[in-house]
Amino acid sequence: MKKKLILASGEVFHGTGFGAQAETEGEIVFNTGMTGYQELISDPSYCGQIVCMTYPLIGNYGINRDDYESMEPAIKGLIVKELCDLPSNFRTQMTLDELFKKKNLSGISGIDTRRLTRIIRNQGSVKGKIVDVNADEQTAISYLNTAESPTNQVETVSTKTAYAAPGRGLKVVLVDFGSKLGIIRELSQRDCDITVVSQNTTAEEILLMDPDGVMLSNGPGDPQDVKGAKEMINKILGKVPIFGICLGHQLIALACGAKTFKLKFGHRGGNHPVLDLEKNKVAITSQNHSYAVEQKSLENTDLIETHIALNDRTNEGLKHKIHPCFSVQYHPEASPGPEDANYLFDEFIEMMHQFKNVTV
Repeated sequence: MKKKLILASGEVFHGTGFGAQAETEGEIVFNTGMTGYQELISDPSYCGQIVCMTYPLIGNYGINRDDYESMEPAIKGLIVKELCDLPSNFRTQMTLDELFKKKNLSGISGIDTRRLTRIIRNQGSVKGKIVDVNADEQTAISYLNTAESPTNQVETVSTKTAYAAPGRGLKVVLVDFGSKLGIIRELSQRDCDITVVSQNTTAEEILLMDPDGVMLSNGPGDPQDVKGAKEMINKILGKVPIFGICLGHQLIALACGAKTFKLKFGHRGGNHPVLDLEKNKVAITSQNHSYAVEQKSLENTDLIETHIALNDRTNEGLKHKIHPCFSVQYHPEASPGPEDANYLFDEFIEMMHQFKNVTV
């Protein structure tokens, strides 16, 4: 099944298709992880994107039932150098190709992923389309350069109805902007009583649940497109402890008067070093984001920068000067990736206990 990848900038890559035969299009980004392709495919933050894996061999340990981060993948496609069709792992249940066929996803293998990554690094993230080898290239290029980018990714991936993950400990409301199961897993391991709510849940509805804390999850797209989130955050700020991850981090910044901007090619992978400015320690982190908080815009806010990325010195963490609220740009729940930053969930637990003791 010969296919080709066409970029909006005019470059064309020829390769072999896998998964569904259907064409697919989206923003092309690259991920530097050596493993974790199953978690990546099922991460809602990749909604609308085609991911290029920089590690050359993908699929070598297959697909299993335990490593999904959501029920249904939101990714638009996958680009790999070499696709393994004979995985070797005791948990393997199917191949990557079989999963893509079941989920009606399209991928392409056998292309020069190093060259593609260099194009993205030089030009920034670009739109692309995986098509049949006989498809007209100029038609595809013209379409990619005129089609509007989606702005409703969070609405697409967020839960439509609230649901519970019961526990006997602290009561946490998790606002689902595209949450990974890893967040629920980390809170559940700390015996939290979790209620997951939709991205458009109001502050009044959240406070009626009488939570001990609120988590703002990760999610896809531009934080400016998430309507109502800033108002909700402002209304719960100071009334309940808040912990934000990735998109949740950006939304806290916007709610407090800071600004965000789109990175040239984003941060994606499980090998990104981050410096904790308060502890003067470095953690290797899992990341997946296109946008970042503008550091200069923090000057006239009540937010303090707590973490920075060592690769490009961009913001990676914030805390509020007055209220119990902190956030990080990276993923302390990992999945995939290292667990260096796992302690942040413990800090959130401690923050909730301290707030309860003060308000009782």
